[in-house]
Amino acid sequence: MLVLLPPSEGKAPSGSGAPLRLASLSLPGLIAARETVLTELVELCAADEEKAREVLGLSEGLRGEVAKNAALREAGARPAGEVYTGVLYDALDLASLDAAARERAARELLVFSGLWGAVRVTDAIPSYRCSMGVKLPGLGALGAYWRTPMASVLPEAAGDGLVLDLRSAAYATAWKPKGEIAGRTATVRVLHAPTRKVVSHFNKATKGRIVRSLLTAGAAPKDPAALVEALRDLGYVVEAQAPEKAGRAWSLDVLVEEIH
Repeated sequence: MLVLLPPSEGKAPSGSGAPLRLASLSLPGLIAARETVLTELVELCAADEEKAREVLGLSEGLRGEVAKNAALREAGARPAGEVYTGVLYDALDLASLDAAARERAARELLVFSGLWGAVRVTDAIPSYRCSMGVKLPGLGALGAYWRTPMASVLPEAAGDGLVLDLRSAAYATAWKPKGEIAGRTATVRVLHAPTRKVVSHFNKATKGRIVRSLLTAGAAPKDPAALVEALRDLGYVVEAQAPEKAGRAWSLDVLVEEIH
């Protein structure tokens, strides 16, 4: 199983350890693209704070993020699973998983990023600010930029098993499972059962809980149909829609009674 996650806008501070080593990150086929984005982002933030703030869509209160980006090559790195914070990652709570579940998380979770393309939760990265929706002056929209390198790397990462796609729309632009891979991909919506409306903040929390549940249970569904059964066994109320045509993903609705 490969679980595709969005990052979080908020991030923990950079670590006190060794700085970033691009060559040490997972998915080495993305190294050249990562270097290109990193170089442009660092140079933009080091050269013109106001322009960088505009490009990155940062408020006055987040001005300090520009300086942080300018120093990315020197900043201490820490595991991505510690860098990403926010609602989904609070619910996932990687730090409290037992050893076996942490090993599964290291193998199965892939976090998409405007700066790194995608990283595993064990990859050491510094704290940064660069969403997938950013348009860097020399590269354009990052979602579009990442499509070509991702297309050559992600199919191998997906292997021959289930792909559970929990990304938000902006991050889904960087790679769309196609063909045979799409047929074993499942996307998830979280709906408030009484109203049948999509929940927003709690969508992230529920997705974090779903991933945690699968990891702690040691669940290993091989395809979307098996995922539906695994989630129901774990106590989730799931409605599934299989694709009408080959080469399309399954759609799962997880229904929650209480929004918390």
